[in-house]
Amino acid sequence: MNWRHLLLRPHAKTFGYVVLALPFLWMLWALFQDTLGANPAEALSRSTGDWTLRLLCLVLAVTPLRHITRTPELIRFRRSIGLGAFFYACLHLLCYAWFDQGFEFDEIAKDLVKRPFIWLGMLGFVFMLPLALTSSNAAVRWLGGKRWQILHRLVYLLPAFALLHFYWMRAGKNNFAEVYVYAAVFLVWLFARLWVAKRQPNKKAPVV
Repeated sequence: MNWRHLLLRPHAKTFGYVVLALPFLWMLWALFQDTLGANPAEALSRSTGDWTLRLLCLVLAVTPLRHITRTPELIRFRRSIGLGAFFYACLHLLCYAWFDQGFEFDEIAKDLVKRPFIWLGMLGFVFMLPLALTSSNAAVRWLGGKRWQILHRLVYLLPAFALLHFYWMRAGKNNFAEVYVYAAVFLVWLFARLWVAKRQPNKKAPVV
């Protein structure tokens, strides 16, 4: 069977969600097996942040990849990847609020003022929230294709927020190697998306 046909199978998207859940399941397994190292809270916070970044990379990659590989069926998975990024962002925020601050919201408020990378991460989450809430076909119909497309252009800001959050977090240790790798990947896919958009200026907002 042609592999492109597999992407159109009814259960293909379900399988995609299962794949996206695997890092989370691994984290749970490692937590219960006590294999997260000397600081499990830090390991969970780091892992959820890393997976948020990786899936944001993948969200930006879907559009250029579907054109480069001539596989339009890939568009079916962009929404699930975006929701996966939001899921891991929620876990990342939960790790911070729970493990770092013990749900002491007055301390969180003080931390927002004291540490720039915290409020920048919060701001990125705020921008991500409306994208997740309007990811359904019903939201596209309710907003209208043009307004939906304008709103979802916020996705281009998310990598900037995420990278600056990561950069400032790493500034204390003066360790920027991973930040530069993610920045390079983001830039590659961003320019690829812009190249595709330039070649198809009249493309309408997709309902996926």
